Amino acid sequence: MLFSSYVFVLFFLPAMLAGFAVIDRLLGRRGAVAWLTAGSLFYYGWWNPQYVLLLGASMAFNYTMGRVTVGRKAVLFTGVAANLLLLGYYKYSGFFIDTVQTLTGSHIPWQNVMLPLGISFFTFQQIAYLVDAHRGETREHHFIDYCLFVTFFPQLIAGPIVHHREMLPQFSRSHQHTLTHENLAVGLTMFVMGLMKKVLIADELATIAGPVFAQAGAGHDVTTAAAWLGALSYSLQLYFDFSGYSDMAVGLGRMFGIRLPVNFDSPYKAVSPIDFWKRWHITLSRFLRDYLYIPLGGNRRGKARRYVNLMLTMLLGGLWHGAGWTFVVWGALHGAYLMCNHALRAMRGDDRSLSRGGAMAGRAATFIGVVAAWVVFRATSFDAAWRMLRAMAGGAADAAAMKIKADQVAEVAVLLAVVWVMPNSQQIMRRYRPTLGRRPTWDGPALLGRLRWSAHPLWAWATGAALIACLMQLSRVQEFIYYQF
Repeated sequence: MLFSSYVFVLFFLPAMLAGFAVIDRLLGRRGAVAWLTAGSLFYYGWWNPQYVLLLGASMAFNYTMGRVTVGRKAVLFTGVAANLLLLGYYKYSGFFIDTVQTLTGSHIPWQNVMLPLGISFFTFQQIAYLVDAHRGETREHHFIDYCLFVTFFPQLIAGPIVHHREMLPQFSRSHQHTLTHENLAVGLTMFVMGLMKKVLIADELATIAGPVFAQAGAGHDVTTAAAWLGALSYSLQLYFDFSGYSDMAVGLGRMFGIRLPVNFDSPYKAVSPIDFWKRWHITLSRFLRDYLYIPLGGNRRGKARRYVNLMLTMLLGGLWHGAGWTFVVWGALHGAYLMCNHALRAMRGDDRSLSRGGAMAGRAATFIGVVAAWVVFRATSFDAAWRMLRAMAGGAADAAAMKIKADQVAEVAVLLAVVWVMPNSQQIMRRYRPTLGRRPTWDGPALLGRLRWSAHPLWAWATGAALIACLMQLSRVQEFIYYQF
């Protein structure tokens, strides 16, 4: 059940809000939590009911292990290993067998299994819970609260990867579970902003990027202009798709009085690779830092070990995104970017020391590097990625190669200006602190900073008109890109 579908917008969400309001008033906090948990399981089971049992078993196992793992390394190892084996079986077994077959020329009988939605997200959340429970950093919570922490439908399928310290305390506050006019208005506005990004922008960009990558994937050359158009279109598609989902998740949570952590903060404005990973998929970066990079030793064992740890972390981060060697290489590229960035910082200082011209140069270089890496991420094979990158570097193409359209170029140019100059949705909504953490700030042009949401009839009319425009396009909606991870 996609957020950007008629069944979700017109039936599931209104039913969840109505039931939440009634049950919260009649049964209080515990009833409201139970309602949200039941609704989240129904939401998950809409795609494939059999995997609700898998999700339920995973929660019961990890909750139990979390209760008994304090100070017991063997229990922690068992719990983490079980989670990784589950993730490995469903997500990586086919990849491993295909790799062995390719390297050895042998044939291994194997029937591919369907990847459960959101398994990468709820597995990482529960691994973090187990590690913190082992360290004695968790408090005992009711099982139904833990279930909602794992299954809360706004973030269940594609993140953010929430942390127990952020979410579980919110479920224990009775006043948190009362629908208010402010929460509904702020939440609905954020949801519609995200829906617009997904339906009106990202899905349209897919029609530009798809044919270019398809031609390269079929073994045909593309022109330099077409390759850049395809690469930029996909970079923007992924930006608005993921940003749109993040906004919708934040908006949905806020409708129920629950704040989610920020997961997306104008990453194409980043002035360095380090800055990029502080802005793109922020909760994944946090998890990789806290539960992989730092346990590996971080930067505490010398420069050489830091670079090794950075590369290992990004290689595994790439593999987390998908079971394919193109994802591993994408992770390696970002690992190399981060290594170079840290080396430069050691010579000239951090990003705060950059001049205006240096910041602009850093932003341009970072963006070009990110776009090149997205080509590898999107391509169906290394040959297709090479054809795209070679064309982007000015490689010759035959006369039959794909031509570009002026209106597509104009669309991409306008959207690039939007992501580089305009405030993002959190900054527009900053007066009402839509996400957890500090209040978003705006340090761009003062005139654009005046674009701030308020509970005004003009904003209500604009939001309503945008929602109607989105509803008219839902029949052709596509899945979110991050659903496949």
